Amino acid sequence: MAMGTGVPVLILKEGTQRTYGREALRSNILAAKVLAELLKTSLGPRGLDKMLVDAFGDIVITNDGATIVKEMEVQHPAAKLLVEVAKAQDAEVGDGTTSVVVLAGTMLEKAEKLLDQNIHPTIIISGYIKAMKKALEVLDTIGEPINVEDDTVLRRIAETTLSSKIIGHGPEREKIIDIVIKAIRTVAEPTDGGYKVDLDYIKIEKKKGGSLLDSQLVRGVVIDKEVVHPKMPRLKRNAKILVLDAPLEIQKPDITTKIRVTNIDELDRFLEEETKLLKEMVDKIAEIGADVVITQKGIDEVAQHFLAKHGIMAVRRVKRSDIEKIARATGAKIVTSLRDLKPEDLGYADLVEERKVGEDKMIFIEGTKEPKAVTILLRGANDMLLDEAERNVNDALHALRNILREPKIVGGGGAVEMELAEKLRDYARTVGGKEQMAIEAYAEALEVIPTVLAESAGMDALDVILQLKTLHNQGYKFAGVNVMEGKIEEDMLKINVYEPILVKKQVIKSASEAAISLLKIDDVIAAAAPKKEKGEKGEEEEEETGSKPEFNF
Repeated sequence: MAMGTGVPVLILKEGTQRTYGREALRSNILAAKVLAELLKTSLGPRGLDKMLVDAFGDIVITNDGATIVKEMEVQHPAAKLLVEVAKAQDAEVGDGTTSVVVLAGTMLEKAEKLLDQNIHPTIIISGYIKAMKKALEVLDTIGEPINVEDDTVLRRIAETTLSSKIIGHGPEREKIIDIVIKAIRTVAEPTDGGYKVDLDYIKIEKKKGGSLLDSQLVRGVVIDKEVVHPKMPRLKRNAKILVLDAPLEIQKPDITTKIRVTNIDELDRFLEEETKLLKEMVDKIAEIGADVVITQKGIDEVAQHFLAKHGIMAVRRVKRSDIEKIARATGAKIVTSLRDLKPEDLGYADLVEERKVGEDKMIFIEGTKEPKAVTILLRGANDMLLDEAERNVNDALHALRNILREPKIVGGGGAVEMELAEKLRDYARTVGGKEQMAIEAYAEALEVIPTVLAESAGMDALDVILQLKTLHNQGYKFAGVNVMEGKIEEDMLKINVYEPILVKKQVIKSASEAAISLLKIDDVIAAAAPKKEKGEKGEEEEEETGSKPEFNF
């Protein structure tokens, strides 16, 4: 900018873009609205799927909010913030990701109308904070305690979660729900007033072939590997398992070295020495009584031969996450050096077996020391279906974990949002002033959930909202939208549509905090893009060879 003397004063780097005041606020609100609009149609049991295609032609078909926002390469900083909120929601409770983005976007849309009436953002933020606190209080009072010892209750929770998913309606749904309930029961540990559930004990493994009906629960660990040598045993009972994070190979020096030999005898002696070292390694493993060797690194062909001679089953190149799961399940210690090998480092399993699953072979480790370790083996016609089924199973596992952590439920189908909206309108009248308008705007935003559910079922959204308002004012606190039959229900609990209270609490908190964060911003300062060096690809070429579709908000 130029001062009175006419001397320019540069504060920001050349090429930096600055948007400030109401313009910055409106730009952020618009980006949030666009992202919310994009996800709206995927909400609920009748929600539609999104097909995401990257530059290499890889396809992801899903209606899972977290997956959609992760796969899109969002550019706008405000939209990125909502993406992070969806990821946080997914990490915390594993469900309600679409609801969070849709709700946050609608809260900002309602706030925009208040900004048009010259209401300061600080007042809107204050009203939204009060509304959020009140909504969480109301949730606690309307939540219905349930008996989580009853599998029927858990089944209903899983059904509600899966109702909007790809596996939510076919015959495979019952099979998957049975597997998920058994898995969660296996890993749940009773605590004061609830259960502690560590989902790290549940491994999900996918294998193409068959159908979802062929999926199974394995009480142990399954790894997508096969035995390394054809002469090794394919089955070991009462197995003592060595878990290695070290290669059964001759270590290569870090520096470049050359060995010069002058005759064939020297070369033979050199190779014999290598063989001797490998034999000593294998002899040490056999000496401590190991039947099975599972390593994260490689196994030399000579070492494979000696292991086979000792009748030891070996598996190599196992993922680090699988190595940790096997160690925890079998009670083994992860050994990083064979020098320190001791018999007490070994783990135990009743059975280690290589089995053919579809066209491939897999290793099954069953009857482990840690009975809580289980694997859900999913089967399906193609990779795309299996990936979506894995996301669905994860959502169901998280939903059941949430209900075991806090055994309270609320009605689904937009019922709880309508009840909160009505209670917040009553509360707003006691607050008064301009904050009252902000709380009423918050209440209106909550109604977006039943509105979208009604629209996806082909119902008249305005008529549905009016009917629901009447029922909630008459005291039907769980009146909601029966999306499958396209009608209004006076009590969603009676038709077994309910959700864990923990998910709803997190949705309210995450969406409110995201909306408040964006309303606080009045200045966006964007640095200039780095200049391209000569020989680098131009923008057009980059677009053609990029790895992900770009969505510029």
